Amino acid sequence: MDTYSTHCSKNPAACPGFAKTQTASRARTIASRSAPVATVFLRDAEPQDELEQRLVECAVQADVEVNRRWFGGRRPHDDECLEEIEVEVDGCMESMTRAAALGREKHAVALACARKGLGESSAETYGIEQRYRFYRANSVLEHVSPEEEKRLLARGCPQGLWRTIKPDLLLQGGDDGRRACRVFDFKFPCLEGKRPQWTRYGKKSAFAGSDQGTIYSEAFGCKAVIISPVGVIR
Repeated sequence: MDTYSTHCSKNPAACPGFAKTQTASRARTIASRSAPVATVFLRDAEPQDELEQRLVECAVQADVEVNRRWFGGRRPHDDECLEEIEVEVDGCMESMTRAAALGREKHAVALACARKGLGESSAETYGIEQRYRFYRANSVLEHVSPEEEKRLLARGCPQGLWRTIKPDLLLQGGDDGRRACRVFDFKFPCLEGKRPQWTRYGKKSAFAGSDQGTIYSEAFGCKAVIISPVGVIR
């Protein structure tokens, strides 16, 4: 399996600044249950445990795989990231930037990798892309079933999903299964030099003025963490 370090070593033009950071970066060998041993150069915070290590490896795999699919392995240029393209979403064509389209594909690959790595034995502990309705004023968190989510969207009632949140991955805790002790989101910046960061909610959102990390932390009662191909953002 190709990784960030091996990919950049073979294609230095695809990874600006890699040569400069390679000697300063500390290589960490990551063993994944779903993949061979691989070496990843982490340019942000080091993973704290095996779970974070495996998730970073999934992010690296997704980044390399999708960039290879679209660009033959190189990273996209900024003008390519900002280009508007048509993408099929739920059977309909939707206009979005190439950066958004790449992010969607990389999320899908990374989440599939996470599901495979966590395994069936962890199904009751980990939740992947589970939606919750969060009443911030009184700190009430409600589970939104996949069936309810599909029904609301099929009926053209997206307002029914107002004040909902959907983290990529959470480690559940507590008797009711609705509180999490760890929350993770994958982020794949497209523009060169852009640091992975939490998305801020727009003016029409129930959480306007806040970002995902803040809301996740409030809703689940723990620190939310970004997982990216370049490491962990806390």
